Order: sequence, then structure tokens, then C-alpha cells
Amino acid sequence: MTPAERDPGLQPERTRLAWRRTTLSCTVVALLAVRQALHGGATMAGMIAVALSLLAWLGFLAVAHRRVTGMGSTEPAPLSARRALAAAACTVALAVFAAAMLF
Repeated sequence: MTPAERDPGLQPERTRLAWRRTTLSCTVVALLAVRQALHGGATMAGMIAVALSLLAWLGFLAVAHRRVTGMGSTEPAPLSARRALAAAACTVALAVFAAAMLF
């Protein structure tokens, strides 16, 4: 089967939806981080954690946006190792900042 005959089916659409779902989850986490930091009063440590959380969220948003727009082509390129690492690092950073805000 040649690349022109390839029938991707619904895989690109499922992948695009998964990236959108994950982006929405990261958005909720970032908003909850802001809420948690401001709940007991704004402290310097809380503001730094919020800023870092928002920075990690923006990084993930950039990676997800590039991936979603790249899925629109007839033959999407695979996710590069650098972008996959960036998405994973942003996700782990959000988790670490969320855990740090609890203590």
C-alpha cells in the first residue's frame, strides 16, 4: 500500500481529541493552582508557584497546539522526541507545583 492509498480512519481525529482533552485537564489544574494560592491570602511563595504553574501550562499549550494543527494534514508527522519530552516535563512540573502548594 502506498502512502497515497493509506486510510488513516479516525485515528487522527481521536488523537486530536485526546490532545484537546489533555489540554483542558492542564487548564483546570492551572486554574485550581491559582485558586489554591489565592485562597489563604497571596504570599510570595504562592505567587511564584502560580507563575511557574502558568509557565508550565503555557509550555504544554504550545506543544499541544502544534500537535493538533499538525494532525490536520493528510499524513501527520509523528510526534518528535523533543516535543514529547516537553509535554511530559510540563505535565510533571504541573504535578510538582500542585503538590508543593498543598504543603
